[in-house]
Amino acid sequence: MNSYVRFKLAVTEEEPTIKPYFEDRWAQLDDALQAPIGLSLDLLDALHERWVWFLRSLKDADFQRTFRHPELGVVSLDKNVALYAWHGRHHVAHITSLRERMGW
Repeated sequence: MNSYVRFKLAVTEEEPTIKPYFEDRWAQLDDALQAPIGLSLDLLDALHERWVWFLRSLKDADFQRTFRHPELGVVSLDKNVALYAWHGRHHVAHITSLRERMGW
């Protein structure tokens, strides 16, 4: 969700500075630990559908727009698309590996 918002900010503002966050701390909050997994899967499905709709609406020039990350510096949307394509595959690999180890 944060990356989706970062994309929207970059398209609607001039090089906005985004706020990083502690993902590991978010994962320890009660909703992450106790809520049914289906809620997260539904949220992720809806988010990705909306995000794809948004990305497909962008013009080539829009992908050159940028945001400023306090730790990474200036990041273009073009670079961020590539990063999140990798990021998604990375998460799937974690899940697949865990399923294999646990025999699920």
